[in-house]
Amino acid sequence: MSAFQNGKANPPVPFKPTHLFPQEIAFVNWSAFRSIPWIDTRARFLAKTPQAGNHLDIGSSDGETLNHFSELRPDLNFFATDLEGSPERYPAGCQFHRGDIQRDQLPWNDGSIDSISCMHLVEHISELGSLFQESARLLASGGRIYFETPHPKTLGLSSPQGAAAGTFTLNFYDDPTHVKPVPVGILAQQARKAGLEVVKTGISRNLLFVCAYPFSFLFTDSRKKLTSRAHFLGWSAYLIARKP
Repeated sequence: MSAFQNGKANPPVPFKPTHLFPQEIAFVNWSAFRSIPWIDTRARFLAKTPQAGNHLDIGSSDGETLNHFSELRPDLNFFATDLEGSPERYPAGCQFHRGDIQRDQLPWNDGSIDSISCMHLVEHISELGSLFQESARLLASGGRIYFETPHPKTLGLSSPQGAAAGTFTLNFYDDPTHVKPVPVGILAQQARKAGLEVVKTGISRNLLFVCAYPFSFLFTDSRKKLTSRAHFLGWSAYLIARKP
């Protein structure tokens, strides 16, 4: 889960439940996806970043996602920002800025970034305007941004039962640091307000876990079983926008 850039209305909470993305496929080195990026929604997005381009991850948390991205695209120059972050765990050479995306201007130049990812952050913050305005400022012409967030359907999902209760986020409010769901429609409105064009929306999935779900009944409850279920159900929604 991307780290939360908490504002005053959303103070840091020490609870850190097991979340769906991206740790569930941490055992896979994403270099294996270089020839088949379509197998994962985020890999497919990053694969389209220009060769040797600049990629910024907003809300980088412990660097799990960034390291996967570096495995997939070692040619890219990586940048990261987070309220706290763990830059010592980020890919070598990654430029890190510690700050609050709800209030702070990021230190990089206008039009200097080719692609941006912002995953599982928007549901943790109360104000989206600065996030979108800063992203639009930083993107180069033709640059793209990827948002991912829990689908509103997660409000109706049952929490894990038994020993798994409280260890894995299935229901939206299993994570007490979630502020509110942010439907893709709201993301689209914010993107257009910032001068971006909405390119694509949909459900984020890793097809390895989708294909594994029909066989999950053979196994006892586990993290991978719950993850397979979540990917099959379509737990996360995404939006891709482009700067004209």
